[in-house]
Formats: sequence, C-alpha cells, structure tokens
Amino acid sequence: MKKVISTKNAPGAIGPYSQAIEANGMLFISGQLPVNPETGNIVEGGIYEQTEQVMKNLEGILTEAGYTFDDVVKSTCLLSDMANFAAMNEVYGKRFAQNPPARAAFAVKTLPKEVLIEIEMIAAK
Repeated sequence: MKKVISTKNAPGAIGPYSQAIEANGMLFISGQLPVNPETGNIVEGGIYEQTEQVMKNLEGILTEAGYTFDDVVKSTCLLSDMANFAAMNEVYGKRFAQNPPARAAFAVKTLPKEVLIEIEMIAAK
C-alpha cells in the first residue's frame, strides 16, 4: 500500500507527482530543487546555498514521514556542471558523517528553473 507524503516544509509539487511516496517501509522522495518553501523562490547564491536549501527540503520531507538522514539508503544528485561537485559534496556530506548512503551524481544539460542542483532520495526503515 502506498502513502502520499506532503509537507509545507518543502516546495509543493507543481506537476503530476508527489513530494514523496512511502511504500513497504521505503520512502521515495522526488527530486528537490533549491526552492524556499516559504517564498516559492529559488534561493540566492551559488552551489553552496542551493545545496543547503535542497538538503533542508529533503529533511523536511524525511521528518514529515518519520525518517531521518540516517534512514537514507540511496540518493541521486543532478548537477548543472560537474565543476560544482566538490562544493555540493561538502554541504551534502555534513548530513552523512557516518554510514553514508549509496549515491550517484550526474551532470545534466539543464535543470528546471535553471538551478544548479537537484537531489532525490530513497530511505528505508
């Protein structure tokens, strides 16, 4: 059985998708952009600021569903430019000091709203 997860602590879905779906003890979080959920605007700054906002959005969804970053088993990071990888990794790594999840990182041609980063996650209990 699947359960739709929705929170005001992350940007609302703007299309035919959910912020996250929980099914069989697993949480599948849709890709999060660096959008401030309070204003609906992309955060100002570069890759550090954008990655920080993405991680806050992911944390808001995890918390709403009763999970933490410790429960994350896989993440996928989409970057507008691999030159941003080291900076993204620095911010991302603060949430995973021990036992980090499996991860893939890709550079893509463009991301929605011309942002620098998007991250999706899978968590399990």
